[in-house]
Amino acid sequence: MDMFCYQCQETAKNTGCIKRGVCGKTAKTAGLQDLLIYVLKGISVWGRKAEEIRSFDKNAAAFITEALFSTITNANFDDDRFVALIKEGLNVRQRVRESFLSAYKKESGKEFTEELHDCAIWFSDRAEEFHEKARQVGVLATEDEDIRSLRELVIYGLKGLAAYAEHAAVLGYQNDDIYRFVFEALESTARDLSLENMIGMVMKTGEMGVQAMALLDKANTETYGNPEITKVNIGVRKTPGILISGHDLRDMDDLLKQTEGSGVDIYTHSEMLPANYYPVFKKYDHFVGNYGNAWWQQGKEFASFNGPILMTTNCLIPVRDAYKDRIFSTGAVGYPGMKHIPDRADGKPKDFSELIELAKTCAPPTEIETGTIVGGFAHDQVLKLADKVVGAIKSGAIKQFVVMAGCDGRHKTRSYYTELAEALPKDTIILTAGCAKYRYNKLQLGDIDGIPRVLDAGQCNDSYSLVVVALKLKEVFKLDDINDLPISYDIAWYEQKAVIVLLALLHLGVKNIRLGPTLPAFLSPNVAKVLVEKFNIKPITTVEEDMKAML
Repeated sequence: MDMFCYQCQETAKNTGCIKRGVCGKTAKTAGLQDLLIYVLKGISVWGRKAEEIRSFDKNAAAFITEALFSTITNANFDDDRFVALIKEGLNVRQRVRESFLSAYKKESGKEFTEELHDCAIWFSDRAEEFHEKARQVGVLATEDEDIRSLRELVIYGLKGLAAYAEHAAVLGYQNDDIYRFVFEALESTARDLSLENMIGMVMKTGEMGVQAMALLDKANTETYGNPEITKVNIGVRKTPGILISGHDLRDMDDLLKQTEGSGVDIYTHSEMLPANYYPVFKKYDHFVGNYGNAWWQQGKEFASFNGPILMTTNCLIPVRDAYKDRIFSTGAVGYPGMKHIPDRADGKPKDFSELIELAKTCAPPTEIETGTIVGGFAHDQVLKLADKVVGAIKSGAIKQFVVMAGCDGRHKTRSYYTELAEALPKDTIILTAGCAKYRYNKLQLGDIDGIPRVLDAGQCNDSYSLVVVALKLKEVFKLDDINDLPISYDIAWYEQKAVIVLLALLHLGVKNIRLGPTLPAFLSPNVAKVLVEKFNIKPITTVEEDMKAML
């Protein structure tokens, strides 16, 4: 076994990748990620101790979130970047440790002698020592499968939470409670807790996930305005363009400003599609629309786009020769040989001049489809339609809502979501967020009294909008339980941001969630049993059976 990783839905045989990740990462990259997580646990151990006698180290917590984000599936494949993060993490750990020891001595007048499992490691360039250390601290270092399952569930939830916290921080929005929880939760995975306490930590991760999504929603809307109902062009113009993918709206902002008047058009791809809904971005004439579909189709779509591509967050697949000389990374993203746009310094925007100059030498995008798709149904917009929606429910025009949010992926079994969308009765509304929508957002499903049957709230983090809408309906109909609403949940998952969305829903008490295409490999039979008994989580089956049960 050269590696072990089972954090994503496509993990080999739904048990774990042991030679090379299905995502494309090598065994060495997987080992570096394991070592980085171990270092972050060490920082958390000392960070938690420091909180006992002085204020917590916010900078250390911010580093942890940034580093966790880099380990999300399909974000960073660059070993050199991970080595740099590990070394920086060791320095952060040492700083936090020394700060605590100094403060402890000052407060108590004596040396700190308590033994801690502080997750301290060294770093070696010798391959055999590197692999041995990675095995010692990786996922399988926890032998009990139930303890391992709960620890990894917390860690994967933290990775998703970290992504949302990092996006908010980029816009200047931070929450000390979230940072404190990152210390608490990560440190808990380095200790022997009871199963009851570990399940409690899983649920608290969901609670803090709601806070992180609310924080990012506030950051995005206060900076760029509330999303509006928008018809998004999916065709192309005869002008060179830049394609931007991922989730980082500030990168989108910088790019639009720097390309204004340059003769270069801007197109979104995959999870950047919802940028089309924000008022601040809609004012740019050279912002054309969306090109292509979900992340896993980027191989052929990046090739046909012809111009530069900017990857701002995860959802990167191994780079192909057809576009390797015109794809750029920034933020948490990395790939060997790919040009990386550095982070902002001294409050200045990122410098995208190299992409702009390259775009001017490229052919316009090759047209792959035409027409428009409609989106922009975040909570503010839907609540403005509340009277209309409530009226349609009371009249019987709308009988059921089905939440089909989450991630898309390569598995052929994901055609289930397309078939379900097509089969649902015409009195059913689909609520969606995340790239799962690409399975049905271009179908002609019609509307109900002018309300489109597919309401796209935005990116995966905008699943928060769907929760706000559900809670508002619960209030309007004076219900005691959110599960009494005519809403069914049929969630598609792929990576760790979907994990935190799931945990957030569980924290809010949502039950009867269908999860597909498979249940996570990291759920041991006993842990899965607990989730089934407490929340009635279930795997998807067939379109016919699931639709009958939901309706």
